[in-house]
Amino acid sequence: MKIKILLPTQILLEEPAAKINAEAENGAFGILPNHIDFVTALVPSILSFVTPQGQENFLAVDQGILVKCGNQVLISTRQAIRGNNLETLQQTVETEFKKLNEKQKMARSAAAKLEISFMRGLVKVGSANSEAPT
Repeated sequence: MKIKILLPTQILLEEPAAKINAEAENGAFGILPNHIDFVTALVPSILSFVTPQGQENFLAVDQGILVKCGNQVLISTRQAIRGNNLETLQQTVETEFKKLNEKQKMARSAAAKLEISFMRGLVKVGSANSEAPT
C-alpha cells in the first residue's frame, strides 16, 4: 500500500508501506495492506509506518483525517514532523513547537492591534456622526 501525508502547503511524503500504526480518538490502531476501507479522525500523536524493506519510520502528527481507500492511505493534517527515531523526533517536535508558539503569539498580537485600530475608527466615526447637526 502507499501512504501519503498531506499538509496545507505541501506533500510531506508519499511512500510504500507494509504496515501503518496511528491513533484516533477511540484509540490506537494498525493498518495492513488488505485492511477494510475506512475514514477516521486522528489525534495529535506519533504515527509510524514500516516500509516493505522493514524499516520503521516515525512522524509526529497534529490532529487530522486518515482515509484508507484501496491500496492508498491518505492523511491530511495541519502539521507533521518526520524523524528517524523517537529520541530525535521528540527534540525536533519540541524545537518546532517553540517556534510555532512564538509565531502564534506574534500573530495574536498583530490581530489584537488591528482590532483596536478598527474599534478606534468606529468610535471616531460614531463621535463625528453624533456631533453633526440634525
